[in-house]
Amino acid sequence: MQRFNDIEYNNPNKHFTDVVALFDKEGNITPLSMTYEDEEYEIDRVIDVRPAASLKSGGAGIRYTCYVDGKKTYLFLEETRWFFEIVE
Repeated sequence: MQRFNDIEYNNPNKHFTDVVALFDKEGNITPLSMTYEDEEYEIDRVIDVRPAASLKSGGAGIRYTCYVDGKKTYLFLEETRWFFEIVE
């Protein structure tokens, strides 16, 4: 018998990733770099941080609107995992 929580939903827009982040003494989290296809990319800048749902990928958390390699990207911290989606 297969249980519901055994099924992992795979959305092609939801890319889980490793993130290097700065945690400051006030409790703020600032992502500094992320990994994509085994290559680390520096986050050029973060322009917005807010709680939000990912309408394209599914899920919700803290959404960081970032520029990575000159491209606008949404980086989400969903509980304890990071994922990103490319904004087109």
